[in-house]
Amino acid sequence: MNAANRGVVYKGPGEVAVESIAYPELAIGNRKCEHGVILKVVTTNICGSDQHMVRGRTTAPSGLVLGHEITGLVVECGRDVEFIQPGDLVSVPFNIACGRCRNCKEGRTGICLNVNPSRPGAAYGYVDMGGWVGGQTEYVMVPYADFNLLKFPDTDQAMEKIKDLTLLSDIFPTGFHGCVTAGVGPGSTVYIAGAGPVGLAAAVSAQLLGAACVIVGDMVEDRLAQARSFGCETIDLTQDGDMADKIEVILGEREVDAFVDCVGFEAHACGCNHGKEAPATVLNSAMSLTRAGGQIGIPGLYVTEDPGAADDAAKQGALSMRFGLGWAKSHSFHTGQCPVMKYHRPLMQAILFGKVKIADAVNVQMITLDQAPQGYADFDGGAAKKFVIDPHGSVPT
Repeated sequence: MNAANRGVVYKGPGEVAVESIAYPELAIGNRKCEHGVILKVVTTNICGSDQHMVRGRTTAPSGLVLGHEITGLVVECGRDVEFIQPGDLVSVPFNIACGRCRNCKEGRTGICLNVNPSRPGAAYGYVDMGGWVGGQTEYVMVPYADFNLLKFPDTDQAMEKIKDLTLLSDIFPTGFHGCVTAGVGPGSTVYIAGAGPVGLAAAVSAQLLGAACVIVGDMVEDRLAQARSFGCETIDLTQDGDMADKIEVILGEREVDAFVDCVGFEAHACGCNHGKEAPATVLNSAMSLTRAGGQIGIPGLYVTEDPGAADDAAKQGALSMRFGLGWAKSHSFHTGQCPVMKYHRPLMQAILFGKVKIADAVNVQMITLDQAPQGYADFDGGAAKKFVIDPHGSVPT
């Protein structure tokens, strides 16, 4: 099948453009990819991780086709695809995984050993993640389709809830994973650092897991208001004052049971210094504010190279952490990409059976492919929205 294709392309720091790109082929390099499928993209989301590249805070090359949060309709299957068929509506985990290596067999699909020659783990349209073409496009190729893809059981039903289901490719499982690895359970008190889409998804996930109180901290009032809209307590990090004091006002205690870092390496200091970058500040706060024996989930992105960092150490991903405090308090830390396949089926069921309204929580706003550059600009400006691109006008209004 030959058709036109367009996608969102990274041009350089601060600039993306929608351009004509090659229609995908069932191929990996020069060899045929018989285990892959081609998707007509139904929805594809702008992620905070994409913003790190667009801000020039990674070594992403100009010309990279962006996008790792993909939901699509299968239009072509390779010869070896057995259980996915043309016409299936599917969610694509942002992790690309072979299903054959040791890590995949252990369920650690975020660090597959066979899909990236540079390091364990791969993703669509992301720097250092294997060179795979991204999915902020009209059409995209997905390898290892039988293993990777989550087929929705009823296409019509799925399209009715597509604004929720589109979040299964990344941010909902990622937020949930952050809470699971932080030990959130019934009756937990939880602090979520960051009220961007992943932070809001983590807050909803904490509630789904039975948390007694979820506190969200951020520097943007609109995002804090969004967190309050579904029952979270909030802390404005632009205001001066000791964080433990602020938590004590809410909980009657100065520490939380579980801490989830949804900020990552572009973190800023709090209070009067909130305009100054301090990449280790969330990690240090986590150790300070989490009770002895508590757990810290870190779905927020940290990189090995940050050319825009303020000092030479941070440019190499070396951060100044008070790790001895965490050791003394017997904290456990969990880092790395979320293994989406561990969570996406049960979270799909929670959506389909009306147990969670994740699109409302993260404030999904649908945009066209041509509106993507403005969506990036608005997101970077702190908009309390999750921008979801509808490349073909498929989503019901």
